[in-house]
Amino acid sequence: MSIIKERNKLLKAINHAKTIFLMAHKDLDLDALGSSIGLYLILKRRKKKCYIIIDDKEHELGVEKVLRELDGCLNIIRSENLPNYVSPKNSSNLLIILDTNKQELVQNPEILEQFEKKLIIDHHELGKSTIQDAEIINDTKVSSTCEMITNLIEYYDVEIDSYYATILLSGIVLDTNNYTLNTTAETFYISYYLSSLGASAKKVQYLLKQDINEYTERQKLMSGIETIDGKIAITKAAPTTMYRREDLAKVADTLLFFNNIEASFVIGKIGKNTIGISARSLGNYNIMKVLEHLGGGGDTFNGAAKFENTTITKVEQKLKKAIEKEGE
Repeated sequence: MSIIKERNKLLKAINHAKTIFLMAHKDLDLDALGSSIGLYLILKRRKKKCYIIIDDKEHELGVEKVLRELDGCLNIIRSENLPNYVSPKNSSNLLIILDTNKQELVQNPEILEQFEKKLIIDHHELGKSTIQDAEIINDTKVSSTCEMITNLIEYYDVEIDSYYATILLSGIVLDTNNYTLNTTAETFYISYYLSSLGASAKKVQYLLKQDINEYTERQKLMSGIETIDGKIAITKAAPTTMYRREDLAKVADTLLFFNNIEASFVIGKIGKNTIGISARSLGNYNIMKVLEHLGGGGDTFNGAAKFENTTITKVEQKLKKAIEKEGE
């Protein structure tokens, strides 16, 4: 259901809270950060005490640029310092989770139990690990969480600076892969609306610019593509190369541009002892069910899974068995 139709649920939670904390998923991207900042601005307009929780030690390039340029403009805290900011009365605190509904994906799952009141704003499909004790505003028909928050900004006529409008627009551009995935007429309207607030397409491209060395490393993943039934593309990295999660995701996005490919899976090392899978779909193939067989998750369009203390070859074998099982 659209966030505008669910706005009373949000307003009720906000009005009853004295201190509000915003937390998105680990490995922030511009949709997670942009929607957090957009909601932060709405809450500030309503005179609410508000903090954004960010524990990530490293950031993708666009997120790093935004955080550097907004240094000192936002109340950003680490979860380890949470006790210094919460209100003494637990019921006066509210945790709003953005751009994910999965317990294991938030910045710090351990702090969830510290909040009596939690609310989720997300556009990904719900699943087995969806946080159960939270109010949920979930709209899988929108392109991004930035689109959801921009709907609120327009509805309540919240005045925002052109730079903030640009960040929200960059989140939409990112999650739609430049308006090629999960895009509706409303997505284009909201993008127009942000442009009317001064969002800069040129600045969006600046935020989305890639590091040339990282791009070169990602291209190596394109050399060993294998297809299943002519519509599912799989590729894997060399066991000696480590990638960031977003690197695997960008390659998975790219694979969808090839003829007849409906879904893509990219396997690579994302930690010293951790193997990751990033998956993407045009919507006609259910990658979520495949990933759930592997202990991962996601929605119709994107998802991921990770494995500890194993090898890329073993993960590839598990993935192929899961795909085969779903095809039965």
